[in-house]
Amino acid sequence: MMQQYLETKKEYQDCILLYRLGDFYEMFYEDALLASKELEITLTGKNCGQEERAPMCGVPHHALEGYLSKLVSNGHKVAICEQMEDPKITKGIVKREVVRIVTPGTNLNLQSLEETRNNYLMCIVYFPGKTGISISDVTTGDYYLTEVEDIRRLQDEINKYAPSEIICNEQFLVSGYDIEDLKNRLNVTVFSLASHYFDEDGCRKGLMKHFHVNTLSGLGIEDFPTGMIAAGALLQYLYETQKTSLAHFTHLYPYLTSKYMLLDSSTRRNLELTETLREKNKTGSLLGILDRTKTAMGGRLLRKYIEQPLIDKEKMERRLDAVEMLCKKSVDRDELREYLTAIYDLERLLGKVSYKTANPRDLIALRNSLAMLPSIKVVLNDLNASLLSEINEHMDALEDIHQLIGDSIIEEPPISIRDGGMIREGFSETIDSLRSAKTDGKNWLAALEEEDRERTGIKNLRIKYNKVFGYYFEVTNSYQHLVPEDYIRKQTLANAERYTTPRLKELEDAILNAEDKLSTLEYDLFCEIRDKIAAQMERIQRTARAVARLDVFTSLSYVAERNQYVRPSLNEKGVIDIKDGRHPVVERMINNDMFIANDTYLDNQKRCIAVITGPNMAGKSTYMRQTALIVLMAQIGSFVPAKSANIGIVDRIFTRVGASDDLSSGQSTFMVEMNEVANILRNATVNSLLILDEIGRGTSTFDGLSIAWAVIEHISNRKILGAKTLFATHYHELTELEDKMDNVNNYCIAVKEKGDDIVFLRKIVKGGADKSYGIQVAKLAGVPDMVIERAKEIVEQLSDNDIIEKVQNIEVNNVKGERHKPVKYDEVDLEQMSLFDTVKDEDIIRELQEIDVGNLTPIDALNTLYRLQNKLKNRW
Repeated sequence: MMQQYLETKKEYQDCILLYRLGDFYEMFYEDALLASKELEITLTGKNCGQEERAPMCGVPHHALEGYLSKLVSNGHKVAICEQMEDPKITKGIVKREVVRIVTPGTNLNLQSLEETRNNYLMCIVYFPGKTGISISDVTTGDYYLTEVEDIRRLQDEINKYAPSEIICNEQFLVSGYDIEDLKNRLNVTVFSLASHYFDEDGCRKGLMKHFHVNTLSGLGIEDFPTGMIAAGALLQYLYETQKTSLAHFTHLYPYLTSKYMLLDSSTRRNLELTETLREKNKTGSLLGILDRTKTAMGGRLLRKYIEQPLIDKEKMERRLDAVEMLCKKSVDRDELREYLTAIYDLERLLGKVSYKTANPRDLIALRNSLAMLPSIKVVLNDLNASLLSEINEHMDALEDIHQLIGDSIIEEPPISIRDGGMIREGFSETIDSLRSAKTDGKNWLAALEEEDRERTGIKNLRIKYNKVFGYYFEVTNSYQHLVPEDYIRKQTLANAERYTTPRLKELEDAILNAEDKLSTLEYDLFCEIRDKIAAQMERIQRTARAVARLDVFTSLSYVAERNQYVRPSLNEKGVIDIKDGRHPVVERMINNDMFIANDTYLDNQKRCIAVITGPNMAGKSTYMRQTALIVLMAQIGSFVPAKSANIGIVDRIFTRVGASDDLSSGQSTFMVEMNEVANILRNATVNSLLILDEIGRGTSTFDGLSIAWAVIEHISNRKILGAKTLFATHYHELTELEDKMDNVNNYCIAVKEKGDDIVFLRKIVKGGADKSYGIQVAKLAGVPDMVIERAKEIVEQLSDNDIIEKVQNIEVNNVKGERHKPVKYDEVDLEQMSLFDTVKDEDIIRELQEIDVGNLTPIDALNTLYRLQNKLKNRW
């Protein structure tokens, strides 16, 4: 047995080998040492003809999935080696084979997977200048491919799909891409494959063979040569690990990344599209607000829509038409949602059918789901939006499959397909007769006993049973003279004889073999039914996709009605005009409808850049995020939280919000910020939307102000960029740019002062703020009074060294983008030093010269004199 184990292990050296021995899966040697630690199970040993006992540990076969998921989630490949023969009837060693290799991207245990999230496996084929990408989900049969030009675009695709496993060619590992970041930050398992997986001819033939086509044009992927290699390598990898036909991989979908809005990792994170920034929870994200889907398929598709917004106006309008129709026909929509509630996860059920792991209860779940389809189609017939009509057309009622399952499987079958008791009565005559033999056997024996008692005249004739002799007639010695000739003696006892007859033997065979035969026959028939369903895979998958789309649109309609969203207008002129916009998430967190709505107007002309100033906590970040989210919601085909919205389609949304150190890669807050700014300025286009929050705050005041100023100049220059931008800042000096650039506008958050306290009004108004109220916010936060008072004294001193005048003298870059050489101070930044230097005599003299004595009240005069006197004291 150990020789057999070692031979198998030699073939799967990169895997933990789970080796079936009776009721356990055992692991030996290095696998045992590793698994015992990770699974926290007892490590033992086994004598196997070597000097030392082989380290060994094992898990019960019925508890495999839980242990398997733990190993896989830790990034291991696990090979499952099963017994291929019945040990009871096999002479010698039992034949064993590896039946499946489980990896993070091919885990089929639905209990360990999130039902509304795909578990993606990604294949990356890197060549200089072109990278091919293919993505699949083995639980649903999803299968995509695309190509990208550069590594940054590749990063966007990885962020979009968030795969649990990446397989790649060796060139990718040396491409300069940060593989460790993939493993550590994104928790992705990365495996490189041998070069033969990426043979172009082999990949082409493999794809054509799987999809039964003669040319790649039959798949529509002839324009994706590198993507084709990625798809072919992925398919070969799945064949080798899954060891099945992959019948549920019925379509390969190519797509162009340029057909969707580009969202980089920081934008997805900062806008909290599918999970919150801190807790990583769905609740509190945009997906958490919009997802009122009734099926797991719909939940996964809605997530995909949010991760991949459209930029095609016609497709957006079709989605909006569907949502609007469902809003108008709300009674029909609610009826559809009731029907959808009863539909199980058809995509993953089909995956189990393809893998031949579907049990009788899975088929009943499929039948119950299919029962809803005719009613859904009846309702859809009255909804005339083009997308809803298309969904209705693609939705097959599948009545033949519903009837097949209904006729063959009982209503509440057992889970195991080996135990029998699942085939409905009347479906198979053979099964019915065997089942009668099993259940009616006692009646048959009683009837035979009574019949022979009358025939022979033996009054105490009994039919008895034991495991050695089976069924037999027992006749006491006093009636031996009445025993007929057809009785065959089986055993002699002290006071009785035991006999059998041909009829009793026949009944014995029927009764004793009925259970074994019945279980085997029911299993074979169930497999036959399952294969018939698998033969209709494409029809059921097409219907499942239609159900998922319907579920998404009914969810978006329900949320729009419940949250008072409106249909956005779409334009391609670059104008974003939102009236009374609201943050979709924050407004649901605030009770009593206290959220303050705000307008937004941006275009590519005079209203290109909005510089937003105002206090901390006043709502600047919320306002900017809500604008980005409203635009994104419109481009996934959702209604939006506003009184009205006219959305200019954007090709990309970039955000630079918040501050965080990336200590793991040795980057400071400011370095992280500058990396993100560099990414934005290099990749944004005139049709992009930029959300920039407090650029430059992570460094010294003058450096930060200079960078923020230069960034606004760069963006505002229409010959360089000219993208629509919301720019929040505490550098109030930047408000001077409104007078220097024709496409920069100042806005601020209104506040109301009450002595030393402030009230945030949360309203965006035209104009710039003159201060940030940082000390008041610190007071609200509970900073000790002693610190607050000292801060007031210091800010008063520093404010006298205002840099507004210096800012007013800065000359803006000319239209050609030529840089005016700044005045150079020595190596030391004297300007910044002066900000914290002691008060100079000239400052006091200048302030005295500027006092308007004629309009000064007596109390103001005393206060001014007192303040100047304090400055002189500090001076000396």
